Amino acid sequence: MKNKYLTVSSAILSLISFSGLAQNEANPLNVVLITADDLNYSSVGYMGCPIPEITPNLDELASEGIVFNNAYVNIAVSQPSRAVLATGLYSHKNGVEGFYHTEKQIPTVMSVLREHGYKTGIAGKLGHSTPIASFQWDMQVDQPDLGAGRDPKRYYEVFNQFVKDSKNSNKPFYFMVNSHDPHAPFHGSDREKIEFPKKNFPNASRVYTAEEMIVPGFIINSQKAKIELAQYYSSVRRLDDVVGEIMRVLKEQGLENNTLVMFLSDNGMDFPFAKTNCYLNSNKTPWIVKWPGVTKPGSIDNSTFIATIDYMPTILEACGIELNASVDGKSFVEVLKGHSLLDRNRVFTQFYETSGRNRYPMFAVHDAQYCYIYNAWADGNTVFRNCSWAGMTFASMVEDSESDGFTKQRLEFFKFRTKEELYDVKKDPEGLHNLLEDDKYKEIVQLYRLYLQEWMETTDSPVLDIFKNKDNEELRKRFMKEQQNMANQRKTKK
Repeated sequence: MKNKYLTVSSAILSLISFSGLAQNEANPLNVVLITADDLNYSSVGYMGCPIPEITPNLDELASEGIVFNNAYVNIAVSQPSRAVLATGLYSHKNGVEGFYHTEKQIPTVMSVLREHGYKTGIAGKLGHSTPIASFQWDMQVDQPDLGAGRDPKRYYEVFNQFVKDSKNSNKPFYFMVNSHDPHAPFHGSDREKIEFPKKNFPNASRVYTAEEMIVPGFIINSQKAKIELAQYYSSVRRLDDVVGEIMRVLKEQGLENNTLVMFLSDNGMDFPFAKTNCYLNSNKTPWIVKWPGVTKPGSIDNSTFIATIDYMPTILEACGIELNASVDGKSFVEVLKGHSLLDRNRVFTQFYETSGRNRYPMFAVHDAQYCYIYNAWADGNTVFRNCSWAGMTFASMVEDSESDGFTKQRLEFFKFRTKEELYDVKKDPEGLHNLLEDDKYKEIVQLYRLYLQEWMETTDSPVLDIFKNKDNEELRKRFMKEQQNMANQRKTKK
């Protein structure tokens, strides 16, 4: 049965050893990674967002490179997600399951590139994007010097100076651009006015109204939700303004043809059933790659499943750098060159800990047809509390649940969950219908349990024992107590 059903083991824990490919020593490849903070995959124009004129710069970038329609982050919360990007390792292996740095001495994409002569720089999300606290970028500019991470012109100035410095030092560069948009507080919100009373950043180039909003299916439709969505989408547009400024630098500096540009989000939007979960709207991400001379402009990949574990090996292979180290990801350079990656047809995602250090271990299998989720924390009594509780949308769910049965059911499910969930993402991408108890899907559930168990076995997941013994409540309780104690100890140290 194992050989029949489980097809991804060969793609996991690959030993990477690359030789130079695209660039020669006289003309090494520059790399720019642009990340959004809490951007949903469905919130960009080229992915079908119905909001008018939402991401013109990202749409242009997509037309110049390749778009992946099956791209995922392996964990849907900022700091752990960015640690996966940097290390090519799942969170339980790189040591960053929550909002803290790893104590492990492991290579990162930026440390390896720096060792090979690259100048490294970062703008925004410094602490969240640097898994090893001791690593020093050649240039590092954080949120306060970027207009709270929300000023496109400051990103232009910082990146432009970095490029000039790189040229003067005659070094190729790796630069990470981290917009703080569309992370809450959203554009024009009361919360924004409280957190940034002395606003030192501009409005978005287009500001949206509640009347323009089309509410996604996984969000309860209410006037408050529309207001919050308008603020969110205005923040999305300002993120897009940042993208435009970064691309402007490359054009003005004559580096368009010698720079690989990638764009993705660290996780889904900060609304219920998205960020800090394992749903499609949690883990699926917009992902663009523009590699002049390699990627075909305007191409779309609808078959390859890529994930953030794949970023590090892909970048290193593209730069022709050898890394003799075991990673969980697999380079997709061949896909960028127009070939297929036949052994990747699903991805595995996780969630462990909120910013408040509360542990809610979740694990999921995603493929083209289904999403299966195991909630190790769910016992019918524990309440799930995440960042979306601070938003207007969640508040309106609470208010409307008093009079609307469907809203009440969605709120209760969000707060308590079930131990397992199964969704047909082709028919139900919003995750509204849990098929776990439907007899027609018993064999599907068993199959996806096997997929997840094999992943846990292959990656030495600490959750393997309780997953194999899902009906042993005492074992689960001990595990969760140990998990929360670890988080509490870190909180005390902090």
